[in-house]
Amino acid sequence: MPAKPPLIVGWRENVSLPDLGIARATAKIDTGARTSAIHATRIRLFEKDGSRWVRFHVPHAGLDEAVDCEAPLVDTRMIKNTSGVPQERLVIESRLILGEKTWRIDISLANRADMSLPIILGRTAISRRNVLVHPGRSHLADGIRKVGS
Repeated sequence: MPAKPPLIVGWRENVSLPDLGIARATAKIDTGARTSAIHATRIRLFEKDGSRWVRFHVPHAGLDEAVDCEAPLVDTRMIKNTSGVPQERLVIESRLILGEKTWRIDISLANRADMSLPIILGRTAISRRNVLVHPGRSHLADGIRKVGS
């Protein structure tokens, strides 16, 4: 049986994070970054049904609209920021829709206010997913589909 062709993506793509209520946002696909991150403000930990959860706000920069989100806390990790300085960050999990593919990713909550795009997809989010990144192009996988369609 021949191998499936890879999903070819550009260095930036429109993605969806339906578990967070984010229907469309532009993400930077960054194979130099290990961990994915989303710009989050007003981050608050709380307990729900005996588990630790996090509530946060995703401003509208790069998004169709601002979104208030809640998600179970997956982990707290030391993650290097863009300057290479380790920071302790909260990590959640969400479904990611990229082109016609959907899978789950870990995503850290970070202050990306000084960055041009609100989401960065690191290499762990795309590894073993048959994704090929074209660094000179953008929006090759656009055409976000709705969950369930």
